[in-house]
Amino acid sequence: MEESVREQLLILWTTPIYVFIILLEILLSNWQHKDTYSARDSFNNFLLMLLNGGLDLLFRAVYIVVLMFCWNYRVAEINTPWMYWLTLLLAEDFLFYWLHRFDHQVRLFWAVHVTHHSSDKMNFTVGFRSSVLQPLYRFIYFLPLAFVGFKPMDIVFMYSATQIWGILIHTEYINKLGWLEYILVTPSHHRVHHASNALYLDKNMGMFLIIWDKWFGTFQPELPAAQYQPIRYGLTTPLKKNTADHIITHEWVAIFRDVFRKDISWSDRMNYLFGPPGWSHDGSRKTSDQLRKEENRI
Repeated sequence: MEESVREQLLILWTTPIYVFIILLEILLSNWQHKDTYSARDSFNNFLLMLLNGGLDLLFRAVYIVVLMFCWNYRVAEINTPWMYWLTLLLAEDFLFYWLHRFDHQVRLFWAVHVTHHSSDKMNFTVGFRSSVLQPLYRFIYFLPLAFVGFKPMDIVFMYSATQIWGILIHTEYINKLGWLEYILVTPSHHRVHHASNALYLDKNMGMFLIIWDKWFGTFQPELPAAQYQPIRYGLTTPLKKNTADHIITHEWVAIFRDVFRKDISWSDRMNYLFGPPGWSHDGSRKTSDQLRKEENRI
């Protein structure tokens, strides 16, 4: 009961903050005549959030039972409260980094995560543009936390808490944050993450801490437009329709067409499922690494 109350309080406290900063960003963008928001895009953002949240609630009983099973076989416990919560924060953020990285590097998971990257805007509401089907498998990455003694509801709460920061970094109105750029994922880092420019693709995967990207080779700082090029948000190939059903299903439809082609081998079919997004058997499409190499040759 205590854990569910804690999560409800988190929602209660953060909702007014979200409303305030979104309204402020809308006012600023209108005052500066910027194309930061569109009604259709923001509607889709909140609709995808509701679909994700609804599926998460429906599936929660399943993944809590699985986490509880793992916790019953825990091999360790941390009894000092501050150490418990600090270790949980670091460990969960580390595991999220790998969840997020595989979402970008395995096409089957990219088909889920692509919804979050499908907007060509960058504003606070894009933080709510959720990967609708991710609750069906996200918990698997956090099973090790239960095995080492973290309570299931504490794991869920910590994920929700770090998600707050994950929403607040979706903006163009906050510049670089000095020394915090070396430790935290900042709006500057996350603008890179949402960019479709070749240099920026699949970079800055962290949710709260940027140190994982720096350690594992996926870090890319935001460069001045004069040094590289202005950021383009969204997908390398823009969507044909800006409707929620198309946003959710378009990559699944594309995967189906690729996997059931008649002119490819079984290994090609597996690559279309588990290879990187953009992989093609005939080279007609490009992965992010191939796009970067191509750009460097120009």
